[in-house]
Amino acid sequence: MTTVRKFADADSLAPTIREVFGTDRRVVAVDRLLNGTKKGVYRVTLDDATSAVVYVWNADEDYWAGLLPDGHDDPSDPFAHASGIDFFEGATRRLEAVGARSPRLLLADRSKNLYPADIAVAEDIRGGTLEALLERDPQAGARTLAQLADMVQRMHSHRGPAFGRVAWIDGGGASPDMTCEQAYLERSLVHIATAVPRDARAAAAEAMLEDKLRTLHAALEPRAELGVVHGELCAEHTLVGPDGEPVLIDIEGLMYTDIEVEHCWMRMRFGPHYEALRNPDLDPRRMRYYQYVMHLDLVGGPLRIAEGDFPDRQWMLDIADFHLQKALAYQV
Repeated sequence: MTTVRKFADADSLAPTIREVFGTDRRVVAVDRLLNGTKKGVYRVTLDDATSAVVYVWNADEDYWAGLLPDGHDDPSDPFAHASGIDFFEGATRRLEAVGARSPRLLLADRSKNLYPADIAVAEDIRGGTLEALLERDPQAGARTLAQLADMVQRMHSHRGPAFGRVAWIDGGGASPDMTCEQAYLERSLVHIATAVPRDARAAAAEAMLEDKLRTLHAALEPRAELGVVHGELCAEHTLVGPDGEPVLIDIEGLMYTDIEVEHCWMRMRFGPHYEALRNPDLDPRRMRYYQYVMHLDLVGGPLRIAEGDFPDRQWMLDIADFHLQKALAYQV
């Protein structure tokens, strides 16, 4: 049965916009920005040609709703569903504190008086993505990329007080009773278990996939230093600000964790541009471990969401297929 989702529109967003901008301007256009799976993201244009971005968190905007196991909304779990106004607001504060740019937060409202869900309004960054800039103007893109490298260094150099989601730890929450690398191992075992009943190749190779994971984990030496890690940092999740500066979006998953997690993701997503972001001091064993963890993550997650009504189901299945092949062929 097809799920009928109710999205925001000009009428439903009008009270929120009035709260931020007053009554002398009106909404002329509301565009729902695509590709998000956990929250609604809308560009709202006003009659003076200014605009803002509105974030909405409710079940209608969350394509994971009903697909996740019990406990997925536990804020103390570093891998809990990284969505919600608390995560968003906490990540915004931490990035600002370490000198990393994200869209300026104009309003965060949990009252349900302005809109029947948690809602936030942020600065609209209209310079497009770094991905598009690198294609359109490589020289300008290289300048923004260099600034991003500096920003990432500031994030990774900040010493996190404990492993976990930034918003939870900064709010006084306790870290889980396990090391960072152990937590990723446990989550990866869940991803393998997710894949096994959904893909015959994963089922046939279950023992091998688990053995590779445990072997890579066993090779790690203990380490306590944790940085501020975006988690999905790529050129698509980096906007270009008015002065050409990088602006990070999709920040709710911000964590205190091993910085190698970030570099494995960036290496995959930035491709040849990753050289500008490379850190020569990374632990090669952690890089190998987290790269494998990441392949498993991109099998289990996409296979699970593909069982819902996400608009581009085949895209998710293709991601899962690609990374399952990588995981099966991974050399330990």
